[in-house]
Amino acid sequence: MTDIKTLLERARAAGVMIATAESCTGGMVAAALTDIPGSSDVVERGFVTYSNAAKREMLAVRGETLARFGAVSEQVAREMAEGALAHAPVQLAVSITGVAGPGGTELKPEGRVCFGIARKGIATKVETVEFGALGRDAVRKAARDHALALLLGALSWAHLLRDRQ
Repeated sequence: MTDIKTLLERARAAGVMIATAESCTGGMVAAALTDIPGSSDVVERGFVTYSNAAKREMLAVRGETLARFGAVSEQVAREMAEGALAHAPVQLAVSITGVAGPGGTELKPEGRVCFGIARKGIATKVETVEFGALGRDAVRKAARDHALALLLGALSWAHLLRDRQ
């Protein structure tokens, strides 16, 4: 698992506040971040948007995006991350939406998880990871760990840029 203390230290050093927008992980990323004492100076909030209605209401994910691409899509992950950035006083947001299982479909199999990473002033990045049918608990933990790694990567890049100036 990502070194969360390092992640928090880098956010602190860069003056970056973080928000999470989670669906299939149900708040596991926010919980992992806030398990560390002192995290409140960089973790601003977590949005748990398990339903499509919550995604629309809390993060301004467009109904047409949900209808056209489905909740488990890079398009929705992008809108979730950008919505978290827009609805919280933060500079960095990560989003997760996926099929933890059991089940899934041929088009959206168990273990497919889409991620978004949004940062003020930088284009939002999205990606899909196929974790496979590992079982609900393992998919959720893998998605949590991947999201933490995305945050650390975004902070590492920001830290390097700041050091060059």
